[in-house]
This record gives sequence, C-alpha cells and structure tokens, in this order.
Amino acid sequence: MEAADPSMLKYKRILLKLSGEALAGDKGYGIDPATLEIIGAQCVEVAKLGVELAIVIGGGNVFRGVAGASAGMDRASADYMGMLATAMNCLAVQDKLEKLGVQTRVQSAITMAQIAEPYIRRRAIRHLEKGRIVIFACGTGNPYFSTDTAAALRAAEIGAEVICKATKVDGIYDADPRKVPDAKRFDQLTHMDALQRRLAVMDSTALSLCMDNKLPIIVFDLNQQGNILRVVQGEKVGTLVTA
Repeated sequence: MEAADPSMLKYKRILLKLSGEALAGDKGYGIDPATLEIIGAQCVEVAKLGVELAIVIGGGNVFRGVAGASAGMDRASADYMGMLATAMNCLAVQDKLEKLGVQTRVQSAITMAQIAEPYIRRRAIRHLEKGRIVIFACGTGNPYFSTDTAAALRAAEIGAEVICKATKVDGIYDADPRKVPDAKRFDQLTHMDALQRRLAVMDSTALSLCMDNKLPIIVFDLNQQGNILRVVQGEKVGTLVTA
C-alpha cells in the first residue's frame, strides 16, 4: 500500500464502530448494497493512506438481542442470536472491501472456523501491521454486553488511538435532532460529561471503559462522504469525547 506523508495523519491506528442499522441505509432492515459501497469506499480510502483500520459492526439490521429479550426470549439466547447477526454483517463488509482491493481478516469472538479466524489479540495486531483491515465479529462473545462495549474493549486491546463511531447524525446532541429541531450539538465533551448527562454516545459500560483507558471517541455522520478521512487527518468532524 502507498503510504501517505505521516504529517497528514493525526491517527495511525483507529477502530471504526458501525451500527448494523448503518448497513441497512434507508431500508431499515438487511444490507443495502449502495450503502455498503459508500462505507467500503471510505474505509479503503483511509487504509490506502497507511492507516491501520479495525472495525466492529453491530447486528441491529438483522436481529437485536435486547429487542428479542423484551419480546420474551431468554436474554442470553437473544444476545447470542444478535452476535450471529454481526457475523453476517462482517462477511458482507469483508466481501465489499476485498472487491475494492484491500486485504481483510474477520476475527470472531465465537468460534466458527469455516468463515472467520478466532479472535487472537496478537494476530489481530499483526494483520493491522501488514496493512490488512481487521473486522471483529460477534461482539465480546458474551451476552449482556453490547457491540459498543466490544468496540471499546477491542480498541483498548489493539492499542487504537481513537474510536470512530459512525452514526446517521453529525455528532452528539442533548436530544434527538431528528425529533427535536432545536436540540443542542456538542463540539467536545468529556467521558464523564457524557455519562452524567446520559447522552446517547455509547452505553455506560463502553463509556466507562473508554474513560478508564483514556480512549477518545469521535462521533460523526457516516453519510457525509470523506468523513473518515477527515477524522484521521485531524479535521474537526462531529463531536469529540475525550478525557
């Protein structure tokens, strides 16, 4: 891969957190090919600049464990089903990235040898060092933990410099801007602010893990073409949550 001038890049190793809903686009369910193309192109753009990129993907576009539990399912069983949904999304993203010319590896927290490597921290780091995009499937492998928490955990384990949380809005607001027209947008927050205000950044477990490990989070709009590149180059995009 062609390396960029290091002075252009603020972050060398990042973890991108994608929700399952992000892959569904406007459909709300399943995987939208046009949206997958947009996401893949942005990931390839930064990978070809020499950024080491890991990805954690949710499964809400296929099955959400919390929703299953609220409908009467056993919570652990529902969460395991949600983890399997993330594996489907990871394979779709892997396929798109490789068609766009970047080597990838899927590592799963639940063993499924025919389609993914088991998650091994040192192996994941080695893949990143070789310029491969590593996609983490099945969350932490444990029920009761969200993929937000998996993102925080994996980012800490691989030594990522920042978590880039891609959403459908351009940052963090004090209310849902799609429902409250005069919602206030934050340019920067501390982890503690986000926890105390109960802002919809990540769940409290993930936020606490980021706070304890001094991991910054940047929340930004994925639909704005080129935003991932802007983030790694240090431009002000979205909302920064930092210690």
